[in-house]
Amino acid sequence: MRGLLLAGMVAAAATFLSESYGAPVMLFALLIGMSLHAVADQPACASGVRIASQTLLRWGVALMGLRLGLEDVAGLGWQPVAAIVVLVGATLGAGVFLSYAFGRQKAFGLLAGGSVAICGASAALAIASVLPRREGREADTLLVITAVTILSTIAMVGYPVLFQALGFGPTETAFLIGATIHDVAQVAGAGHSISEEVGVMATFVKMLRVALLPVVLLLVVAVMRDGGDGRTRLPWFVVLFAALAILGNTGLLPAPLVAQLIVLSQACLVIAIAALGLRTNLGRILQVDMRYTAMLVLLTLFLLGAAVGLVTVMGL
Repeated sequence: MRGLLLAGMVAAAATFLSESYGAPVMLFALLIGMSLHAVADQPACASGVRIASQTLLRWGVALMGLRLGLEDVAGLGWQPVAAIVVLVGATLGAGVFLSYAFGRQKAFGLLAGGSVAICGASAALAIASVLPRREGREADTLLVITAVTILSTIAMVGYPVLFQALGFGPTETAFLIGATIHDVAQVAGAGHSISEEVGVMATFVKMLRVALLPVVLLLVVAVMRDGGDGRTRLPWFVVLFAALAILGNTGLLPAPLVAQLIVLSQACLVIAIAALGLRTNLGRILQVDMRYTAMLVLLTLFLLGAAVGLVTVMGL
């Protein structure tokens, strides 16, 4: 289990650096993990790293269901809810379209589009976990996670300035921040950089996007189902995700327990990303066609333009 211990140490170091410098923990976990690839490539570490990148990933995704506050989402009203559903669906479609346009298949488009549409690195991990396994899948996932994390950090700094320059008020700005920035932490950071009220509203909007993750996972499973018998196989952790989302909103679970399980979910995801970095050769990543990074940039700009257009038309 040396590999599992190594992934845990990388995750702990990434968490410390993130809390110290206010930078995304996922990005730190990826970078530190990749820098230690030579160590993790030893046979003694292989099984532990595999458990961290697969088993812990699935548990982290399942426990994410407890993060969903459906009451807060319902309080947004029907117009923002409808707008988010449209934006998520359009971004997924744009991801598949651009994937074919850039010479890739629909799996990469769903991975890229879903990460931009939902919640960045966490969504990328969840979607990758239900995609059929093939050579190069982990490299694709790492590329998407790295790109959306960097883009989300840039958006956290630039979007509040942009939206205010465009003349949007606090309500519109809160919606746009929550609807366009990839990562939850960056949404909160961008919103609170304007005011506490904008930060809270932006986070609510972001939670609506996160609430659509199980729907997107079901869609991915259906689209990428095996061709053998034509039946859709729903992974156990997706079912558990949905069950915990419902259970967490019933109030039956003690609040301290829910809080601890959410922390555990985040820890599992950070360790999984650290393990993904440990399993990835940086040299191979550097050989990836930069067009795929450009595709993530285009998807981000597409989501931004679509959200601004909806706010302008619908007056959210």
